[in-house]
Amino acid sequence: MDQPALGAAQFADIARTAVDRVVAANKESVAAAARLFADCVAADGVIHAFGTGHSQAAALEVAGRAGGLVPTSRIALADLVLRGGEDPAILKDPLLERSPGLADRLYALATPRPQDLFVIISNSGVNNSIVDLALKVTGAGHPLVALTSLEHTRAVPALHASGKRLADLADAVLDNGAPAGDAVLPLPGSDAGGLCGISTLTSSLLVQMTVAEAVALLLAEGVEPPLYVSANLPGGHERNAVLEARYAGRLHRGGH
Repeated sequence: MDQPALGAAQFADIARTAVDRVVAANKESVAAAARLFADCVAADGVIHAFGTGHSQAAALEVAGRAGGLVPTSRIALADLVLRGGEDPAILKDPLLERSPGLADRLYALATPRPQDLFVIISNSGVNNSIVDLALKVTGAGHPLVALTSLEHTRAVPALHASGKRLADLADAVLDNGAPAGDAVLPLPGSDAGGLCGISTLTSSLLVQMTVAEAVALLLAEGVEPPLYVSANLPGGHERNAVLEARYAGRLHRGGH
């Protein structure tokens, strides 16, 4: 039997197909998420993004990115150490994201205001820290955007005592279209489950689509969106600092 084709061109083909599929499947979800983003910015709110593991890449797409919205803040497990006074040894635990009881600390360290929005990113959407924080923010009255893999989250058991998954708690759900396990290329003769994860690519796409749509809404409604320019362009750092000053003490960058 011929082995399946494997290599850069094959992954690129799969990625292009995945992008088209994710764009088509998320039209309504992107519109709903963008409405929440725009409403938050217009109300002088801050958009807080949280993800663990590789989902931190999508959180970085939300918060503090050139071409992105200024009123954005990134929550990270490292906040517990860098700003929360915990022993650095806790970050050595590879299963920290599954530990219950972290949400109250992370939420407090984020210093949110009532008009703030939360974006929580998790492929599986079932780990305790993810669901705990989702329950915390929705219980406090904040709107929530979830970025997850619906295929993955439906394929695994709920780990949280509530029986809830991230997608169950969100006001808008962005589905990154990743398969269970994330890897999209089969590896011949191996039981490793494949290689080349797709979720970072499609999650970043969904974040940028949401930001673009939110900015379009703000402009249509007469609100000037506060946007970052690259700090590596002449005058960029100074311009960004002026905009950030409007949100003094409210913007965190994953421990900073």
